[in-house]
Amino acid sequence: MLVTLFRLLSVLPLSALHAIGSALGWLVYLASPSYRRRLKDNMARAGFGNHLPSAIREAGKNILELPFIWCAEQDRVLNTVQVDNWDVVQTALDAKRGIVFLTPHLGCFEITAQYVATRTPLTVMYRPPRKQALKPLIEGARARGDLRLAPATLSGVRTLLKVLRQGGPIGILPDQVPQNGEGVWADFFGKPAYTMTLPAKMHQMSGSPIILTYAERLPRGAGFLLRFIPFDEPMGGSAEEQARAINIAMEKLIARCPAQYFWSYNRYKVPEGIAAPPGNTGNL
Repeated sequence: MLVTLFRLLSVLPLSALHAIGSALGWLVYLASPSYRRRLKDNMARAGFGNHLPSAIREAGKNILELPFIWCAEQDRVLNTVQVDNWDVVQTALDAKRGIVFLTPHLGCFEITAQYVATRTPLTVMYRPPRKQALKPLIEGARARGDLRLAPATLSGVRTLLKVLRQGGPIGILPDQVPQNGEGVWADFFGKPAYTMTLPAKMHQMSGSPIILTYAERLPRGAGFLLRFIPFDEPMGGSAEEQARAINIAMEKLIARCPAQYFWSYNRYKVPEGIAAPPGNTGNL
């Protein structure tokens, strides 16, 4: 049923989906006190509270563009993408040392891997959906062409490392809360957030460069501007220092278009079995 709905919606122009999404964003914001509180609190903590009205609309666009991104003909989807700084990627590909792409929940993060996979085979880590009904939609839509999926398991990590050592690129969402034992506490916009250590480990074990990427949503459904930025933060020696360096890089990316970050995500939650740091209740 859900797959059918997404396919029906995918025939609509992106501009129409974004317009509907803007209205949906306000509807969800007004209808859900918990969603409203988290969105406002997270934006205020980061110093972007003045972008709240835009963020409400962008959150709705993020949902309604998924049928287009996942189910529309790939040529139609790719025609909405403009690219900035691909030379950074091409130089790394030519060096055949692998690439660790880091893509935060910023803008249309679903389209970044799809585009890269049209230029080179790409393996991305993903967390399988808890609801089985979503599995055919999400996995089928994401695994297009040369885009391959590696589950967030030990076998998936081994797959990623193998790809890097063979000179291929991988993709990771670095601001996703990891499972028990797979992260450390590191500040994110001034508050400790349980942060994955995997990107730094992949970088160290393979020698592959890190490249940051995000797709900024353009106004009035005009498409997306896909940007590639070299990672230049000093890593440090400890896992905590490395996680903080990656969080700093994410903060700088988010500051470029703060209204398009996924502020409603429970970034500060305390995973089961992990002790909360002082001052963090994990309820935001």
